[in-house]
Amino acid sequence: MIKRLPRVVFTFSTTTDVMALEGLCRERGMPGRVIPVPGAITADCGLAWCAEPEQEAALLALLEGEEISFQGVYHLLI
Repeated sequence: MIKRLPRVVFTFSTTTDVMALEGLCRERGMPGRVIPVPGAITADCGLAWCAEPEQEAALLALLEGEEISFQGVYHLLI
Protein backbone atom coordinates (compact mmCIF):
# COMPACT_ATOMS: atom_id res chain seq x y z
CA MET A 1 0.00 0.00 0.00
CA ILE A 2 1.27 3.44 -0.91
CA LYS A 3 1.65 5.79 2.04
CA ARG A 4 -0.27 9.02 1.45
CA LEU A 5 1.39 12.25 2.55
CA PRO A 6 -0.09 15.70 3.22
CA ARG A 7 0.26 17.97 0.21
CA VAL A 8 -0.88 21.41 -0.86
CA VAL A 9 -2.49 21.40 -4.31
CA PHE A 10 -3.03 24.50 -6.45
CA THR A 11 -5.60 24.32 -9.26
CA PHE A 12 -5.68 26.53 -12.33
CA SER A 13 -8.05 27.66 -15.06
CA THR A 14 -5.54 27.11 -17.84
CA THR A 15 -2.64 24.82 -18.64
CA THR A 16 -0.58 27.92 -19.43
CA ASP A 17 -0.81 29.08 -15.81
CA VAL A 18 0.30 25.79 -14.28
CA MET A 19 3.16 25.53 -16.78
CA ALA A 20 4.25 29.09 -15.94
CA LEU A 21 4.40 28.14 -12.25
CA GLU A 22 6.36 25.00 -13.08
CA GLY A 23 8.95 27.03 -15.00
CA LEU A 24 9.34 29.57 -12.21
CA CYS A 25 9.69 26.87 -9.56
CA ARG A 26 12.37 25.12 -11.59
CA GLU A 27 14.27 28.39 -12.10
CA ARG A 28 14.18 29.13 -8.37
CA GLY A 29 14.79 25.59 -7.13
CA MET A 30 11.41 25.32 -5.42
CA PRO A 31 10.10 21.78 -4.93
CA GLY A 32 6.84 20.53 -6.37
CA ARG A 33 5.43 18.97 -9.51
CA VAL A 34 2.59 19.05 -12.00
CA ILE A 35 -0.04 16.37 -11.37
CA PRO A 36 -3.46 15.50 -12.80
CA VAL A 37 -6.19 17.19 -10.76
CA PRO A 38 -7.13 14.71 -8.00
CA GLY A 39 -10.62 13.25 -8.21
CA ALA A 40 -11.55 14.78 -4.85
CA ILE A 41 -11.53 18.29 -6.38
CA THR A 42 -12.44 19.92 -9.69
CA ALA A 43 -10.77 22.54 -11.84
CA ASP A 44 -11.16 24.01 -15.32
CA CYS A 45 -7.67 22.79 -16.26
CA GLY A 46 -6.90 19.08 -15.84
CA LEU A 47 -3.52 19.81 -14.26
CA ALA A 48 -2.54 21.04 -10.79
CA TRP A 49 0.64 21.92 -8.88
CA CYS A 50 1.45 19.69 -5.91
CA ALA A 51 3.97 20.54 -3.19
CA GLU A 52 4.72 20.01 0.47
CA PRO A 53 2.43 22.02 2.76
CA GLU A 54 5.38 24.07 4.03
CA GLN A 55 5.72 25.56 0.54
CA GLU A 56 2.23 27.10 0.51
CA ALA A 57 3.20 30.63 1.63
CA ALA A 58 6.17 30.80 -0.76
CA LEU A 59 4.04 29.56 -3.66
CA LEU A 60 1.27 32.06 -2.90
CA ALA A 61 3.83 34.88 -2.84
CA LEU A 62 5.33 33.69 -6.13
CA LEU A 63 1.93 33.43 -7.82
CA GLU A 64 0.95 36.89 -6.59
CA GLY A 65 4.28 38.46 -7.49
CA GLU A 66 4.24 37.01 -11.01
CA GLU A 67 0.50 37.65 -11.44
CA ILE A 68 -0.28 34.02 -12.25
CA SER A 69 -3.93 33.31 -11.54
CA PHE A 70 -5.05 30.13 -9.85
CA GLN A 71 -8.44 28.72 -8.97
CA GLY A 72 -7.97 27.20 -5.55
CA VAL A 73 -5.65 25.84 -2.88
CA TYR A 74 -6.39 22.48 -1.29
CA HIS A 75 -4.82 20.41 1.47
CA LEU A 76 -5.01 16.72 0.58
CA LEU A 77 -3.40 13.39 1.37
CA ILE A 78 -1.75 12.24 -1.84
